[in-house]
Amino acid sequence: MSRRDTIAAIATAPGRAGIGVVRVSGPDLAELGARIVNRRLPPRRATLADFLGTQGEVIDRGIALYYPAPHSYTGEDVLELQGHGGPVVLRLLLRRCLALGARLAEPGEFTRRAYLNDKLDLAQAESVADLIDASTARAARCAMRSLQGAFSERITALSRAVIELRALVEATLDFPEEDIEFLERADAEGRLGGVREELAKVQQASQQGSLLREGMRVVLAGQPNVGKSSLLNRLAGEDLAIVTEVPGTTRDAIRQSIDVKGVPAHIIDTAGLRESSDAVEKLGIARTWAAIERADLMLLVIDCTAGETAGDEAIVAKLPRSLPCIRVMNKIDLIGRAAASERRNGATVVWLSAKTGEGIELLRQALLDAVGWEGEGGEGLFMARERHLEALAAAQGHLERATQLMRQPELFAEELRLAQVALGAITGEFTAEDLLGEIFSRFCIGK
Repeated sequence: MSRRDTIAAIATAPGRAGIGVVRVSGPDLAELGARIVNRRLPPRRATLADFLGTQGEVIDRGIALYYPAPHSYTGEDVLELQGHGGPVVLRLLLRRCLALGARLAEPGEFTRRAYLNDKLDLAQAESVADLIDASTARAARCAMRSLQGAFSERITALSRAVIELRALVEATLDFPEEDIEFLERADAEGRLGGVREELAKVQQASQQGSLLREGMRVVLAGQPNVGKSSLLNRLAGEDLAIVTEVPGTTRDAIRQSIDVKGVPAHIIDTAGLRESSDAVEKLGIARTWAAIERADLMLLVIDCTAGETAGDEAIVAKLPRSLPCIRVMNKIDLIGRAAASERRNGATVVWLSAKTGEGIELLRQALLDAVGWEGEGGEGLFMARERHLEALAAAQGHLERATQLMRQPELFAEELRLAQVALGAITGEFTAEDLLGEIFSRFCIGK
């Protein structure tokens, strides 16, 4: 793969649509465009034209757009051919571009070239994929903020503050007899404390934004016939799971992604937990425990007409200690109790009816509270990935150690340098080639 190659791909999703786009990027595309539409294309102007095949036959008729470098998405010449969205005609048009010297683009290669040509930094490039994959409106707004550079600006400002502090410290290394006094006069400790405080704010916003990107994994668990499937149907707003009076109806996990006040939640309805001799049901129960091990949160659904039983307590006793658990007291419509959310012995208890929907909004809020969601409105959050969170944590760790080493300027300076490297990895200032391959391989072809 070379940056000197001309690349081409179908940029619209597979299937039939009103419009389809073939995108080309590379050096000197004016000639390639002229051979397809039989005329020179004016820069950045939509041109209605016939798209011609090898023998001059008309493949399609549509809009051609030519963006000369460097004023394009990739920073190279870019040609976009917007025709009818049939898969056959798009493949014919792509084949024509390949015959004229282009090669098929790798996944994410257009955005990778935009990064390599300094049109985007790495955090912005990743937010392109996050915007495409956003599953809620709030997640989409958060991804757009990152794409516009809000996240990168905060990281760059932090990195600049660390660099200024490094310059201050390293200037003292030539005068060891007065280095400590110099740092004290320059308030190095106060400046470092300010950087750590700002970094903590960015970490908080990033962790909240990560929830918007990844969503929360929530397992519905409990004994058979307590209303888990009814609760899933109520949360999803449609009949996804079979609901009967027969215990043990759910044998396999049923997964559904829902929107909880703008935060994605991946709900898993599981087999009822009980002792069983049925081989299929036992397999479903084993899968339930496997899902619980991977969950961020569990909803223990309890039939409030029977109250909490020894079976419910046995389930709680087997849960991983680090797994938050909300006890959902279902079927309040059968006992005439009002919906409520309360704290009992350090645990959240929500009283509701999956049948009538009473108390469902209380459960939605309890879900957000349990995973620490504080991003009401979503403004100021960043669509952070796991690698961003790890880099921020590493930078905070180095700054913490720097605080402890202020009377050892050489070590102090080294911890500051490592903090700068950790921050630079987020925007791509310090990035290994294999990491770039991993990041962009997850993009769709044509983006």
